[in-house]
Amino acid sequence: MRLTTTKKLMTGAAALALMANAAFAQDAIELIYSDTVSPTDIRSETLQTEFGDCLGVGFDFQPFHGATLFEQGTELTAMQRGNLDMGNLAPFDFQNQVPSTSVLGTPFLFRDYEHMRAVYDSDVIDDMLAEIEETAEVKVLAFPYIGARHIGYVGDERIMTPEDLDGVQLRMPPGEGWQFVGEAMGATPVPVPFTEVYTALQTGAIDGQDNGFPATRSMKFDEVLTHIGTTSHLIASNLFTISLETWNEMTPEQQTTVQGCADGFEAALDAITLQQEADLAAEIAANGVDVYMPDNAAFREHVLGVYRASEYSADWPEGLVEAIGDM
Repeated sequence: MRLTTTKKLMTGAAALALMANAAFAQDAIELIYSDTVSPTDIRSETLQTEFGDCLGVGFDFQPFHGATLFEQGTELTAMQRGNLDMGNLAPFDFQNQVPSTSVLGTPFLFRDYEHMRAVYDSDVIDDMLAEIEETAEVKVLAFPYIGARHIGYVGDERIMTPEDLDGVQLRMPPGEGWQFVGEAMGATPVPVPFTEVYTALQTGAIDGQDNGFPATRSMKFDEVLTHIGTTSHLIASNLFTISLETWNEMTPEQQTTVQGCADGFEAALDAITLQQEADLAAEIAANGVDVYMPDNAAFREHVLGVYRASEYSADWPEGLVEAIGDM
């Protein structure tokens, strides 16, 4: 059958469109991202709306959640090997390669959210960020707030001081730095992957865990916990990070787009997390979990004393803790 002139033109236009789409797919910057939180977590949803959608047609953002692509703590190595472009990392993920970053994971370093944000919005850790780029070969784009971490556990009594944590099997994320947080708090730390915490609490394999209210609710830990002591020992933020190789392959205009979207993600997640913390603390308490304030002054004095006497403080940049404290 012969095509009419109109059909020939339509067929040609369709072919050109397909070719254009193929060319776009080849030219779009592919950004493969991995983290451990569930796809339905507010962090995952905000990442897509405020970062992924923000990037626009010149980027192909592919997020993988729930540790389905890489296990917790392995994302940095994956980026360095060229197998991953982006991740939302914790300070402890850098500790072996950039020991100075251990200071950012020190409990009670920040007084509250406003103090944490003031530090990260200043130039006080610029030297550390430069060291991360040089040594770990990744670039930190933003520090999205994920909530203050508290001790949540199954038990009959309130934990008020570090002495009350003696013998408590407290889940901490895998990794030496995370385990030392639990030890410094006075507990017996147990490494359990984030996705396995609910079952471990349910079966009694662990007595407790430390997460903020948003993570506690999204993972349904509050269905099992009996108490949450609001220690706020870590005013926690992630390091929203991109492989330096991927970053350097971009044009300045593309880099500006990625940085702007990362800033928007940080601001949006901060606002959502702060609101969630306030709402969920009340809601979880109303549902029967004992939410209370421990003797945080006792915790702070004990924990910082343990850190200052440990090998970790040897890696702290001279004067940085004092500079942060003075802000």
